[in-house]
Amino acid sequence: MSVAAQTTASLDGRLAGSDLASRSRFDFERLIGAVLMLLAFSALTGLTVITAFIFKEGLPIIAKIGFGRFIFSSEWYPLEKPPAFGIFPMIVGSLAVTLGAMVIGVVFGLGCAILLTQFCSPRVVSIIKPAIELLAGIPSVVYGFIGVAILVPAIRDHLGGPGLSVLACSIVLGIMCLPTVTSISVDALQSVPRTYAEGSIALGATEWQTTYMVMLRAARPGIVAAVILGMGRAVGETMAVIMVAGNTLDIPRSILDPVRTLTSNIALEMGYAHGDHRKALFATGVVLFVIIMVLNSIALAVSRRRAGRKVLAK
Repeated sequence: MSVAAQTTASLDGRLAGSDLASRSRFDFERLIGAVLMLLAFSALTGLTVITAFIFKEGLPIIAKIGFGRFIFSSEWYPLEKPPAFGIFPMIVGSLAVTLGAMVIGVVFGLGCAILLTQFCSPRVVSIIKPAIELLAGIPSVVYGFIGVAILVPAIRDHLGGPGLSVLACSIVLGIMCLPTVTSISVDALQSVPRTYAEGSIALGATEWQTTYMVMLRAARPGIVAAVILGMGRAVGETMAVIMVAGNTLDIPRSILDPVRTLTSNIALEMGYAHGDHRKALFATGVVLFVIIMVLNSIALAVSRRRAGRKVLAK
């Protein structure tokens, strides 16, 4: 065989090997893509199944009782004859503790975010930020135990009331929401171009004037999203709420009154519920599901609006 023929054969072999390796790599990438797609759709399928199951169990009892009577009635007597299912006190209780938690969580969370992004050195940030994020990893039952052991007696001794109250629940939930509000607010403030702050300072504004008038306003959509997501965490919390809220089926008239929330009502009574009582608890879950979905949708809309503004600005 001539040298030219040997060279041609060697080149053909290399090309064939290269094509085989390319096809093998392409098949492997397609397999990975199919697996990832399957995982994504499995999560979506799980959410769909859960949603369908909750609505299937809960909507019939709402139709049977009547939407207005179920939502706005204050009578919850599931074991009497005839039973009464009204969740208005629990809706008010959920909103009360959520509002209190947001007052505490937003004030301290946003304050921490401003401190970390505008006034702290990188060394201090490296210490404070991980410590705040560590709060998200503490189990809710630990928060509840600390609330029962320390917070509830302090409220009872110094402010009056039973101690198990809207105030105690709001403080515990506010601390639990702190990592969410702080982390997202920090990201929102860090995403604001530094030229905004530099231009403000160049025009003679102080650091605080720049933070308040420029940075916070530019980061407002992200901060709003942080508040809404923190609110969703507060609405959906169960164990800590059961331990410190008092679980009384009355509309609270002050922050020192005990209260029962939607989540705690489901957790406390699902173990022995049956028949219409069980369906009414699923209906309570439907109401809670709708509230959380509305909050998450608002957060997503705000985030998309913020992203759209960034694109337009560029």
